[in-house]
Amino acid sequence: MSFNTFGHMFRFTTWGESHGPALGVVVDGCPPGLPISEEVIQRDLDRRRPGQSRFTTQRREEDRVRILSGTFEDERDGVLRTTGTPISLMIENTDQRSRDYSAIRDKYRPGHADFTYQQKYGIRDYKGSGRASARETAARVAAGAVARLVIPQVTIRASLVQMGPHKIDYANFDWAAVDQNPFFCADPRAAAQWETYLDSIRKSGNSVGAVIEVVAEGVPPGWGAPIYGKLSADLAAAMMSINAVKGVEIGAGFAAAALTGTENADEMRAGNAGPHFTSNKAGGILGGISSGDPVVVRFAVKPTSSIITPRRTVTTANEDAEIVTKGRHDPCVGIRAVPIGEAMMAVVLADHFLRHRGQTGRDGGVGFPSSDD
Repeated sequence: MSFNTFGHMFRFTTWGESHGPALGVVVDGCPPGLPISEEVIQRDLDRRRPGQSRFTTQRREEDRVRILSGTFEDERDGVLRTTGTPISLMIENTDQRSRDYSAIRDKYRPGHADFTYQQKYGIRDYKGSGRASARETAARVAAGAVARLVIPQVTIRASLVQMGPHKIDYANFDWAAVDQNPFFCADPRAAAQWETYLDSIRKSGNSVGAVIEVVAEGVPPGWGAPIYGKLSADLAAAMMSINAVKGVEIGAGFAAAALTGTENADEMRAGNAGPHFTSNKAGGILGGISSGDPVVVRFAVKPTSSIITPRRTVTTANEDAEIVTKGRHDPCVGIRAVPIGEAMMAVVLADHFLRHRGQTGRDGGVGFPSSDD
């Protein structure tokens, strides 16, 4: 098995390599009759696209998406809609520099998957890391844009909340600020301070890690399942599958270990619309099932492994060596992980919506248009 597919009822399979002619995704399980367009998908891809500031890789990819299958445009209204069949999306690679990697073809890069890929497959793509490259995540973002169409009443947003040791001040948190700075940060003051900090990291030939917070609002109670179908487990798997992610937490997460039971339990009160919680340390998930509160997930991204600071390594012939990774790389890969985290949240929620609807016959108030017979 190649393990390039994620999801159950709503699932996607990505294909392609970083320095190949193109990459893409096949989305299967999308309901029919949903209005779709390349422009809608492109909006999400443009947020992940490289080369938009000095704080990301200077690889210049337009990331233009093409819809190849799974849609039909009715001449009666001119609207392109999903047909319920596999949706194939393609993104061409146009700015590869494979020569940048010639010097490292016989060396393993510390922190990269070079050694493990070689051990597993007996072959590795040293030109941009092939499937191990974060370039693959462009296809995920395209799949996430399709997933959002399945759950239109759910709002999914993400923010960089920590860069290196520097955290945001939640008192300054403003979702409107996310797309107004190069870091997708909801704290504009922190974003302004990070510019100087990341400039110094970048100019020194180093990199730094980050923490991203993803929030989904409008998720009704009931999505997910106990034991082996937990919404929380699938979200953790989704975020951990993103390149460079080393940790995931939901709600209070690891901080819950320092709390008492009275501090951690989200108390409940009666309300006009039914029971509600007075806090959300559970992150909108109880027993693996959504509670109706916002679903809150955070994930930690390690520093970019490709740096120009010399590091010790070994060659493929098991000889000691020193390596400098040239090329165009993100000084903080966490920046462009923000829209990727949103996409992975979307595909998991779309999948669980369809699973919940299939099992119970209820959609929890989240519906989508039906196609005409």
